[in-house]
Amino acid sequence: MIQVERLTKHFGNFAALDDLTLTVPKGAIYGLVGPNGAGKSTVIRHITGALRPESGRVLVDQQPVYENPAVKERMACIPDDIFYYQSAGLRDMMKFYAGIYRRFDQGMYEKLHKAFELDEKLPIRRYSKGMQKQAAFLLAICQRPDVMILDEPVDGLDPVMRRQVWSLIMQDVAENGTTVLVSSHNLRELEDVCDHVGIMHRGKMILQRSLSELQDNVVKVQAVFQEGTQPPQELNVLHRSNSGRIQTLITRGSQEEINRILAAVNPVFFDMVPLTLEEIFIYELGGMDYDVKSIIL
Repeated sequence: MIQVERLTKHFGNFAALDDLTLTVPKGAIYGLVGPNGAGKSTVIRHITGALRPESGRVLVDQQPVYENPAVKERMACIPDDIFYYQSAGLRDMMKFYAGIYRRFDQGMYEKLHKAFELDEKLPIRRYSKGMQKQAAFLLAICQRPDVMILDEPVDGLDPVMRRQVWSLIMQDVAENGTTVLVSSHNLRELEDVCDHVGIMHRGKMILQRSLSELQDNVVKVQAVFQEGTQPPQELNVLHRSNSGRIQTLITRGSQEEINRILAAVNPVFFDMVPLTLEEIFIYELGGMDYDVKSIIL
């Protein structure tokens, strides 16, 4: 279990994190999303112990992470910017990792490196971006970690390899109860693999729920109302648009509650559709000055 409690971090006068609280349940795949500059990478650096908390706490299984080698040994991280020694090949890095992480599984490495078809003789710095991501994932999962922290883990991979990586992550979670936090801008992909989601904005956590609760709580309504009738004020409307007489309303609330409110005004027609994670992200942030802006060139 990962707990970030009231975490604050400034870089000069800029508040990268502002009283942030985040909880990743044990054995969950948690998607951390937010616009560029929201503070996602700063959170990840704190969770992996690269940054000291300015205020607040970062705990893994109730233990502080910063300057705690026993906790860090149980964690694997794939950062967005990957570093390897200049002349190191994949097997060189495997030996390096095996010397640091006592649980490193060399048998798993031998099996997976053949499946990934990575040339061990070629320096990793000469791999393509996608091949470097594959190498990073291979080394990370062979650590047999209890916690995996992934920042854009499949960026640069082709569709087949993306599916392969996600399949291995989900298999590891199912078999070993691994806790996974993944930051990505590919919300469609996260929707397929995550069971919990946190949405960040300007260093704050604005929404944090299980994915099923999140999707049950934001609904798209398409309705035609009686002449002279407007949508009920009881609806918590995040966004509204019209196409002729058809009104599309993005509303916060359960489907049962929204159905009851709409039925009371006897509309000509209405239908409710659950939103995708990408739509929820856009409409939740739309109320925080993050709408798509009309730009005239």
